[in-house]
Amino acid sequence: MDFPTRHLQQPLPYDPSYEVPEDGEADTIAGLTEAMHGIADTVDKDTGHAHRGVHAKSHGILRGALRVLDNLPPDYAQGLFGHPGGTWPVVMRLSTTPGDLLDDKVSTPRGMAIKVIGVPGERLPDGAGDVTQDFVMVNGPVFLAPNARQFLGSVKLLAATTDKAPGLKKALSTALRGVEQVVEAVGGESATLKGLGGHPETHPLGETFFTAAPILYGRYMAKLSLAPVSPELAALKDRPVDLAHKPNGLRAAVVDFMTEHAAEWELRVQLCTDLASMPIEDAAVEWQAPWVAVARIRAEAQAGWTHGLSVLVDDGMQFNPWHCVAAHRPIGSIMRVRRAVYAASARFRAERNGAPLAEPRNLDHWREH
Repeated sequence: MDFPTRHLQQPLPYDPSYEVPEDGEADTIAGLTEAMHGIADTVDKDTGHAHRGVHAKSHGILRGALRVLDNLPPDYAQGLFGHPGGTWPVVMRLSTTPGDLLDDKVSTPRGMAIKVIGVPGERLPDGAGDVTQDFVMVNGPVFLAPNARQFLGSVKLLAATTDKAPGLKKALSTALRGVEQVVEAVGGESATLKGLGGHPETHPLGETFFTAAPILYGRYMAKLSLAPVSPELAALKDRPVDLAHKPNGLRAAVVDFMTEHAAEWELRVQLCTDLASMPIEDAAVEWQAPWVAVARIRAEAQAGWTHGLSVLVDDGMQFNPWHCVAAHRPIGSIMRVRRAVYAASARFRAERNGAPLAEPRNLDHWREH
């Protein structure tokens, strides 16, 4: 593959001084941990099972393989992607954002979490002995909030509405989708409307996903995206899904597709070239820089979701951007607070469900599920 390197600006090397902790960041972490615990505790009491504080409901659980592209330009051949042709197994989990298990008619943004297994490289101290690299993504290029403090406000709102009036949530979601359609008809888009339940009722496998918040990329700083490229998968972009009287209709759509088709995505990288226009401490700003393909992920035709896979992945795995090699350490306010908050969420699930979480070293047991 030929890369148009002459059109790419020189990326900015990372410097620790670029990260500036917010005032009261420790208090924000404590508040987020408490709010997430409240969501998970409420759902646990309602269902008898502990789920994630956010992205509780999975719609697809896939096994695939990530392959690094050959002949990457040096600036892009960093960390995991510095191994041309390197191939590793991955687990992919499709989800939606709420912490309670809502009817799919409450249409919210989608998430894609990717766990790459067997990755070589220096680890962070709390990940010593692990061999995984996680990428946690949503189907939008920017985060819901610019920083951790404002994110806490959004999570508190979610916590206050967990398990409240599911019928009203469905009605509100219908109304919000109508407003969002009007906004998009005149060339706009509202992350707020989508986040509150106004996301279009489209096929989740047709989405392009983004890390939204940055990570290290070797000596640089980057955001990543995952875009469908196989023809059948790309054809699902904006395809409507009938969710009437189908509380798990998104999951059914994923299963229907994956049992018949293989799927292939392109993993792309956007390198930071200017902190003023591409800040790392404001995750609500969309970076304006070229996306460069660095890898492909392919999933062969498979079940797409089963109860056994849900036990294996929903209950047995945690997806956390801090499961990483040092070359891809998360950076910025949103990412920093995730470290302690996600760890606390994992401990809660493990204790309540009596199922310890451990980072996989292989997928030898996958076929049993």
